[in-house]
Amino acid sequence: MLNADHQEPLYRQLKKAIQAAILNDTYQQGEKIPTEPELSEQYNVSRITVRKAVEELVKEGYLIKQQGKGTFVSLPKIDRKIEHVMGFTAACQANGFTSHSEVTKTEVIKGDADLRKALQLEKDEKVLYIQRKRFAGDNPLMLENNYYPFNRYSFLLDEALDGSLYDLLREKYEIFPNQSGKTTLEIALADEEQAQLLETSIGKPLFYMNAVIYDQHGRPVHAGKQYIIGDRYQFTL
Repeated sequence: MLNADHQEPLYRQLKKAIQAAILNDTYQQGEKIPTEPELSEQYNVSRITVRKAVEELVKEGYLIKQQGKGTFVSLPKIDRKIEHVMGFTAACQANGFTSHSEVTKTEVIKGDADLRKALQLEKDEKVLYIQRKRFAGDNPLMLENNYYPFNRYSFLLDEALDGSLYDLLREKYEIFPNQSGKTTLEIALADEEQAQLLETSIGKPLFYMNAVIYDQHGRPVHAGKQYIIGDRYQFTL
């Protein structure tokens, strides 16, 4: 129990108690912790004390708040070197996670001028757009929006695409994605559709990564516009 007579403030004592419960797996990664009233009763402190302790643990990355759902123990981040052509599956494997994908959209589109330029397409050539929801373990982490030259990649319409795209291209089609062009990384806020697909809250900070990936012959494989849950992913320069 906490000691009100101790020189250390109660909220810091509570913070350490919750932190210890996380580190010894009493509260496990991804698990919802007790509510503020429950913690207040459990530790015999005010809700203001609980709120301050929880807020500090959120700032330090031990906890994460999900609007309308509660407060959860943060899951570990996936680390990826930004300058390398490393697919999502490989990044998950390198960090000890399983992964899988779910196709959410498949469309053949015209594509705007910028997209056609990025993919080195003629004016009348079509673009294959595939959106996938990508999971690290059981949790959705990335909303992948990839745009392919339709004439060269229409075969993807016949593939399940529930695993690594790059492994599929290498092993079955001898296409080797091995070079990236200009890559930009920004912060975006999840809109309603993104929040629903990623099972998070509207306004959640996301990494927005925009890149073009090339094959071994220097031809564009795809232009990618990816949205990644910010507190579960980190890029290393």
